[in-house]
Amino acid sequence: MAKGINVASDSEYLKSWQEFRDNFRKATPIDLNETPAEKLKRKNRLEKNPEEWFKFYFPNYYTSEPADFHKKATKRIIDNAEWFEVRAWSRELAKSARSMMEFTYLSMTGKFRNILLVSNTHSNAERLLLPFKSCFEANQRLINDYGKQERYGSWQTDEFTTQKGCSFRAIGWGESPRGTRNDNFRPDGILIDDIDTDEECRNEDIQTAKFKWIEQALYGTRSISNPLRFLVNGNIIHDNCIILKLKERAKKFEVINIRDDNGKSTWPNKNTEELIDIALEPISYESQQKEYYNNPMDGGDTFKDLRDGKCPKINQCAVVIYADPATSNKDKTSGSDKAIGIIAKKGFDYYIVRAAVGAMTTANFISYLFEFYTYCKTMGVDTVRVFIENNNLQNPFYEQVFLPVIYQQANATGVFLPITPDDREKPEKWTRIEGTLEPVNRLGHLIFNEEYKDEPNMKRLKAQLKNASRKQKKLDGPDMVEGGVHKLKEMEAIDAPGGFESVKRTNTKKM
Repeated sequence: MAKGINVASDSEYLKSWQEFRDNFRKATPIDLNETPAEKLKRKNRLEKNPEEWFKFYFPNYYTSEPADFHKKATKRIIDNAEWFEVRAWSRELAKSARSMMEFTYLSMTGKFRNILLVSNTHSNAERLLLPFKSCFEANQRLINDYGKQERYGSWQTDEFTTQKGCSFRAIGWGESPRGTRNDNFRPDGILIDDIDTDEECRNEDIQTAKFKWIEQALYGTRSISNPLRFLVNGNIIHDNCIILKLKERAKKFEVINIRDDNGKSTWPNKNTEELIDIALEPISYESQQKEYYNNPMDGGDTFKDLRDGKCPKINQCAVVIYADPATSNKDKTSGSDKAIGIIAKKGFDYYIVRAAVGAMTTANFISYLFEFYTYCKTMGVDTVRVFIENNNLQNPFYEQVFLPVIYQQANATGVFLPITPDDREKPEKWTRIEGTLEPVNRLGHLIFNEEYKDEPNMKRLKAQLKNASRKQKKLDGPDMVEGGVHKLKEMEAIDAPGGFESVKRTNTKKM
């Protein structure tokens, strides 16, 4: 066995090795009646179409038709001999399987001569290498078309060279990759997979050392005169993870979540909506965001304590419905949610009566607006103001997309929605949320309707508030609450004797 840090026991490794070999052998039967000419023709055809090559040689991996993002990613790395890509793909999107097929294809077609496989420990790097090794040993179709690849005397668990002439080496971070060569070939393919751990991400010194090691020792093994394909797979599990540190170095940095911004599966051929719901239902919202949405929620310090309580009758309160559509160009790449809430005020207290927070289509977003408005009217609220955030970036979307759907639903339901665009020039999001909501919450005046405390939307809203910080991406729920609270304060100021002018004079006197 190869020596390294925390190397798996012989029995564990042998069991995994045997399973991989058996799976490859069973999955790759060959046509014994195929003539040499037919085989050559088929082989040449497959090499010209990587997706067909993957499907033929890896039927045990290629079990679902790929999504567009899979095909585009493969095209990038195959078409560009000099390439640096970071794939922050969710769990269950086959990032490891696809990169394994890509690197095997490039090695068998002569594009690679020296490959380094890198992970957080030597033993995990060996596990990353294991499918490659097992494939070369037992994939009958690969052996039938390219010949036996196992080379005796150079066939170890952490390093081997194929008969095709391509070397593979497993490296754990911190080990020395310097001087790595295959004959005169320096590494031309480097694959990093799951380089981050939760514990190490919490240690700034370790992450700094790891990043320097990648940038200097690992990347430095390359040749200046020959191209390098450098691929990094992982999830964004922490604000301090290597995936994010490498973002600025990459020619392509791609974040793909289990669902898109409209709440739909990004790979429906494999992960149906029903299967995603089943998988995510038992785990917390925070865990879902971290593992499947590249959004680590490690807890904020500002809104740790949130209060549930009984709401008064809302027809005895000032009430607004506030909506954050999250459709600005600025927010599109951050996976922003939409958020709508009914917020009521009585005395000094602000009540979150109901909320809808999450990825949703425009139709669902508008439906929630009508549902919440109807709910307020059913509860006997005489005057309900409905506001929708509408900053400069959102304005075209509001007028061109939301208003037509609102008019359409109004005609269908006979309900007139008294909607007003909120054109307020807002300060920076976190500054605004913290400044408006922190004092209200700290003094116990921000209250969540206990009637809906177990409802998924209310849980998501509270999770976003508890994890809110300047670095946090998911601030759409808190942003919506801030907008509603601000509007209620603004309405109260207007209704005061003398309106805003009276408020200004009073403040001036105090100063």
